[in-house]
Amino acid sequence: MEFQRAVPRDRAPLERIKDWNEFHLEMEDAGLRDQGARCMDCGTPFCHTGIMLAGMTTGCPIHNLIPEWNDLVYNGYWADAYDRLMKTNNFPEFTGRVCPAPCEGSCVLGIIEPPVTIKNIECAIIERAFAEGQVEPKSIAFRTGKSVAVVGSGPSGLAAADQLNKAGHTVTVFERDDRCGGLLMYGIPNMKLDKEQVVQRRIGLMQQEGVDFRVRTEVGVDFPAEQLLSDFDAVVLCTGSTKPRDLDAEGRREASGIHFAMDFLRSSTKSLLDSTAPALSAEGRHVVVIGGGDTGTDCVATSIRQGCMSVVQLEIMPKPALERPDDNPWPQWPKTFKVDYGQEEAAALQGDDPRKYSMMTKKFITDGSGNLKGVEASEVEWVKKDGRFIPQPVSGTEQIFPAELVLLAMGFLGPEEALLDQLHVERDLRMNIKAPETTYRAGEGKIFAAGDARRGQSLVVWAIQEGRAAARECDRFLMGETFLP
Repeated sequence: MEFQRAVPRDRAPLERIKDWNEFHLEMEDAGLRDQGARCMDCGTPFCHTGIMLAGMTTGCPIHNLIPEWNDLVYNGYWADAYDRLMKTNNFPEFTGRVCPAPCEGSCVLGIIEPPVTIKNIECAIIERAFAEGQVEPKSIAFRTGKSVAVVGSGPSGLAAADQLNKAGHTVTVFERDDRCGGLLMYGIPNMKLDKEQVVQRRIGLMQQEGVDFRVRTEVGVDFPAEQLLSDFDAVVLCTGSTKPRDLDAEGRREASGIHFAMDFLRSSTKSLLDSTAPALSAEGRHVVVIGGGDTGTDCVATSIRQGCMSVVQLEIMPKPALERPDDNPWPQWPKTFKVDYGQEEAAALQGDDPRKYSMMTKKFITDGSGNLKGVEASEVEWVKKDGRFIPQPVSGTEQIFPAELVLLAMGFLGPEEALLDQLHVERDLRMNIKAPETTYRAGEGKIFAAGDARRGQSLVVWAIQEGRAAARECDRFLMGETFLP
């Protein structure tokens, strides 16, 4: 009742688009304590429920002890707040930056007032712990003599490796790319998650604690899948959901200038880290991003920083309401209109939000040499048919958008199949690895699965939860019992 919701200021859009640095500014201690004071210490805190309602995440999947560390921050006990935070989250510096904060969507205060700034407080706790030397590599008290291979170094792979290493097992992480981190390294732009100062910092800590990272090693190509099974006592597959959804539209899909979003984002980050020109660049080009979500936003922001001529984002879904609709009650994730950092930057640069809602891409337009020069799209209306809504083009609403670069950001269809076939891993109806949530075990052998490869495309915080849960069940398999949370 005494304090209003406040978040740290961001650098001005027209200033921050000139570089690739993180754009959030820090909030002073007094402001953070005031924000912690807004937490009501609920008797039943929905913020850490971590369940699915109406197909959306409600509360924190890793069950962060949010009211506890909010109160500790309010009272100035930062070291204790850090201890509480690390009981449930291996990597709060990641979630505090890139998580969409479903905890805030289910905050009880959010029923009548703007919710508590949980995500910002979380990030402040871990960054203060790093600054004050609390975050140090911990020695492992004993080794079990068991070895575990983790395939993939994204958030689920890192979480599984961290937990299994703490349990005393010898852990080897296989990463096919030249740097560890998976999605954290090459799928999220540097201005949202700094690679050297944040991602590599944590990987370095894990290395000091004994985790062995093998980069440029693709299991099934550079390292035989059979050897994986023979050399290790258990295997945890955390390969992610990396098969991108393609677009079936008229025209030449193979035309020069049409790319998947992740290829574009990876190229941009790699060029930044290696100080080379990006393989895919938006510089001097009209860009059309097809698809919404975080990936679409990241494509908009990256295109702007590369110096695009213009950027338009086409979303097939209608524009969300400003307030919760009646069929989207608390504590569900609020399906309301939001302006993310990329759209804010595009509006500052171009004068308007780049998003065009209820638009379906119908045709790629090329010149006589097969080079992309535009995209034809039309408005759609959503019609209920056979119990579900489907988009129907509205005749006479066609528009042509100039485009030399089209970025497809429409989600993913599951894990890549080559390694799974070599390991004879069974898939479910959605082509994800079939491994029940009770055991995370893929079949009857020693293979476990976690993250997007098991549950499908999801949030970083879900990936961390999956990695922790799979590590717990893997430890139980190896030792007959487990003390992992």
